[in-house]
Amino acid sequence: MLDAISNFFQRALAEPEQRDNQTLTLELATAALLCEVMRADYDKSDAERAALKQMLINRYHLSESDVNELMTLAEAEVDDAVDHYQFVSLIKEHYGYEQRCELVALMWQLAWADGSIDPLEEHRIRRLADLLHVSHSDFIRSKLESTPHAE
Repeated sequence: MLDAISNFFQRALAEPEQRDNQTLTLELATAALLCEVMRADYDKSDAERAALKQMLINRYHLSESDVNELMTLAEAEVDDAVDHYQFVSLIKEHYGYEQRCELVALMWQLAWADGSIDPLEEHRIRRLADLLHVSHSDFIRSKLESTPHAE
């Protein structure tokens, strides 16, 4: 079953304009990039997985079972992907600048979910922000805005 879903995902990413519902393809691409941040430090913590699940539920208004399936598929795609081009190009094509900035902010929030930012996570977010053509100033602003403040 996962192979069938994965094959469908590959077709959808290759030809998103032929899909009736391009939003699902964008959801998968977004989830794949967020999974890439989650695995950057080689430690997929429960806190990060829970944060990613909540982000996807809130952002796309999906059921928990749909999000679980989306996360499984996205993680499989990230594991199989040679690079981020297929995900990044789809997002750049369909997301405006503000939406791409929001995605970078979600990446920072996800990285902070386990209580700290690993240098590998920061490097991955910086690289993805560059690929998404998010300016360095907006990259820094989103990092500062997502940083938990001591009370």
